[in-house]
Amino acid sequence: MIQDIKKRASHRSKILEGQFKGLVKAIEEEKYCMDILTQSLAIQQSLKSLNKLILENHLKTHVKDGMNTTNEEEQDKLIVELLDLYELSNVKGSK
Repeated sequence: MIQDIKKRASHRSKILEGQFKGLVKAIEEEKYCMDILTQSLAIQQSLKSLNKLILENHLKTHVKDGMNTTNEEEQDKLIVELLDLYELSNVKGSK
């Protein structure tokens, strides 16, 4: 992992850990629902930020290296991984 990204991802993870502990405490203490929802949404935004860092690292390392090879099977594998990730990130909620 790229050291700068690793440092930032680790920091973001620790923030998320604190946010999640706060969420659990708020639920256990039966805090105001809007406060719990606000905390939950803040956690989701933090997760998006963490995901972006991990994706950045993946693109700058594995994908960059893999696309520079002449091995088409390896390149195709990387493309499928990214398409699967794209699909997973665009899952629609149930109706």
